[in-house]
Amino acid sequence: MSTAVESASRPRMASYVRLVFDQVRERHMLLAPESVSVLNPTGAAVLGLCDGRRTVAEIVAELRGQSDHLACDEVLGFLSRLAAKRYVEVDDD
Repeated sequence: MSTAVESASRPRMASYVRLVFDQVRERHMLLAPESVSVLNPTGAAVLGLCDGRRTVAEIVAELRGQSDHLACDEVLGFLSRLAAKRYVEVDDD
């Protein structure tokens, strides 16, 4: 397992992290021990696809059908920041 995220990486959320939708605030939230992060819809969509089976490139390709403005570099940066915090784990083949 690595913290370096590349387009061939297969990210998944750490077992102690949860992606939830707050009904009151109508926002997606990432819950981790002693931390809560509010996510925008794109961030929530990316994390929702982080199942350890899809590569980052596959996640980006799937989400491009919903948003033409999604850049692979932005997704890599987002997942790299989460991996540095140990919220996301990556497997490299």
